Amino acid sequence: MKLEHLQIITNNVAATAAFYQDILELSIIEKSTESVTVQAGNSVLKFIEDPQFNSIYHFAFNIPENKLNEAIEWCKNKVDIIPIEDEKVITNFENWNANAIYFYDNNGNLLEFIARHDLNNSQSAAFNSKSILNISEIGIVHNNPLELGTELETKYGLGFFTKNSNSAIFSAIGDDEGLLIIVKPNRNWYPTQTPSESNTTKVKVENNGVLINLQF
Repeated sequence: MKLEHLQIITNNVAATAAFYQDILELSIIEKSTESVTVQAGNSVLKFIEDPQFNSIYHFAFNIPENKLNEAIEWCKNKVDIIPIEDEKVITNFENWNANAIYFYDNNGNLLEFIARHDLNNSQSAAFNSKSILNISEIGIVHNNPLELGTELETKYGLGFFTKNSNSAIFSAIGDDEGLLIIVKPNRNWYPTQTPSESNTTKVKVENNGVLINLQF
């Protein structure tokens, strides 16, 4: 499953455009006073401005499975990588065969670079913004993640992530290419103490050649 287009909210389009263009060095596709659209590898990320918005999202980008250490070096002087324990910044998701780092954007959104070792996407070129392959995860908040996952499975033919222990607290839909991470309200977004909140989110996914528009 691929996350082709993600639309979320920001309370400051100008600052968001500056972060994604100047800090993460991603290309701006379209910009107005009301929205900014960014190319993130094979995915499109769009922010709609709402000056009253006061919450955060969590989403992740896939990077080449052999480039996490280079990504850490690239991030220095750009963002503050969130420490996991002491000075350690890399999280090891053993069951997912993946490693990740976390940092914030200008909105306080929790961003993640994740290297999934079961994907055949290693690269030899030095890590840069073009190494950001696609949006690989978006966090969705729902009172019963297992129930929502089952609904998506039944209605759209999407599948639960087989590497995850899916439950009524935390479930994941999709695969290593793209995941909907579904959590209960007020569950802290790992590795922070920031509780999850349900925010308007639009996602266009491609699953087995079928495009599906979802809104949460």
